[in-house]
Amino acid sequence: MNNSNIKQRNLGPWVQYLLDYLKRMQAENPGFFYATEGDNEQCGNVFWTDATSRANYSYFGDTVRVDTSYRTNRSKIPFVTFTGINHHAQPILFGCALLLNESENSFIWLLQTWLQAMSGRSPVSITSDPDRLIQMAVAQVLPGARNRFCRWSIFRQTQEKLPNVYQSNPTFDFEFKKCVNEADTVEEFESCWSTLLGGYYLLNNEWLQSLYNIRDQWVPVYLRDVFFGEISTVECNDALSLFFDGFSSTSATIQLLIKQYEKVVLSWQEKELKDDSDTSNTTPVLKTPSPMEKQAANLYTWRVFLKFQGELVETLANPATLIDDSGTVTTYKVAKFGEELKAHTVKFNAIETKATCSCRVFEFSGIICRHVLSVFRAKNVLMLPSEYVLKRWTRNAKTGGEESIAESAFGLLNNYQESQIVRHDNLRQEAIKYVEEGAKSIHSYNVAINALQEASKRVAAAKSKSSGNAQGPSEANGGNQEMGNQSSSCLSREEKEKKIHELSSELERTNQRCEVYRAILLALFRDMEDQKLKLSVKVQNARLSLKE
Repeated sequence: MNNSNIKQRNLGPWVQYLLDYLKRMQAENPGFFYATEGDNEQCGNVFWTDATSRANYSYFGDTVRVDTSYRTNRSKIPFVTFTGINHHAQPILFGCALLLNESENSFIWLLQTWLQAMSGRSPVSITSDPDRLIQMAVAQVLPGARNRFCRWSIFRQTQEKLPNVYQSNPTFDFEFKKCVNEADTVEEFESCWSTLLGGYYLLNNEWLQSLYNIRDQWVPVYLRDVFFGEISTVECNDALSLFFDGFSSTSATIQLLIKQYEKVVLSWQEKELKDDSDTSNTTPVLKTPSPMEKQAANLYTWRVFLKFQGELVETLANPATLIDDSGTVTTYKVAKFGEELKAHTVKFNAIETKATCSCRVFEFSGIICRHVLSVFRAKNVLMLPSEYVLKRWTRNAKTGGEESIAESAFGLLNNYQESQIVRHDNLRQEAIKYVEEGAKSIHSYNVAINALQEASKRVAAAKSKSSGNAQGPSEANGGNQEMGNQSSSCLSREEKEKKIHELSSELERTNQRCEVYRAILLALFRDMEDQKLKLSVKVQNARLSLKE
């Protein structure tokens, strides 16, 4: 399980290429942060993060995934990522690193540098790979954070350790993951584990025995007393590793890494934009007459509400049975019909309107469980108490006092004109407001459509102008022989190639920004058309009712 070899990799001049890129990014945006280990930049250990990642950490930094899986997947690029989960239960990036020198001190430096960039705020929990070096670093730098092993790394290593078992028993993988992911109680896991190993004649397997010995560090049912942000044991833990999914490759280069980094970051920002839009413009279909469901629909983001709604609907099949009413705290047993042996215990304090459940789902995921909701239903608690609504899962996760603190801390307010990320976020927020206001009447809709069409033309013009400026120097050098000779005498071939690369990179970034703005405008057009259709239907219905 432990990969403790100290390695020194050499990527040659590519490291300087990366450093030049990071310096340029920092010059463009003061909120961008990067650091190298020690005084020698050529050591190859580099960490970086941008303004948006640092601000996002202030909202969603309660749980973090440190991905060092490159150490076991034979990737050529020693690429480390720090990721988390946003209010849509989608992965977000907190920082990246390149580690050519892999030692215990290097991993300690990496975690300390990342923590410094995040203003020294330690997460509640951290998920890391079962690697000796990273585990020692986590224990030293983040002693207050609950550390667990990434079970998807363990699943992968198990397949590598037991190839014959997987090949000869196609159902083993499914049953193994089901045992780990779906066990509802410790007793259920223990029973399932024994049955699994006995059924496949693996009771004496050393690898599986070693996993069982550390089960409290990776099996979910042993970790539910701490927040890890998992609203689905199948999706969310995997989502923490998905940010750069598919990147690691034995043929990857630093140049490809930078391009992929920019592409992936942009892609996930667009996904967050779409999720924001869906949450703002989509009215969830309610499945019960409960006012609590309507309350949750207005509070949570769309994806998180669906999880809450599923729990609420399940209360119909999970009745609460009173077993003790002798004091201020009453005790209930809650179980699904026909599964009384899997009952959970809920203790309810009527004075404080508080409840705790033995399943610990709320503590683990931040979403109230069906068992507590069933007790609320029995006690006629119609609205969800505020302490059971985590702001990090709501539509307003990024609003309020913390936002201004985060922005000022990372230099966003004073430098927002220079920051591509902040310009993007600012445009997104304004665009969402624009849709809401423009859809209120036919008149405002027509005004909004005309304004958006004009904005689309201006964005296209700005894109053409930016492309022309980026191409200008090369055209001038190519069109004037005398100037070309002078440039040749002043610049070496390497400097020329570097300049061409910088201009090409700037052009590519400009094109990417324009594509984002174009996608936003297209999304707005579609939303406005939908709102127009809905409004027309309402008007038609109103006319019909008047005629009647």
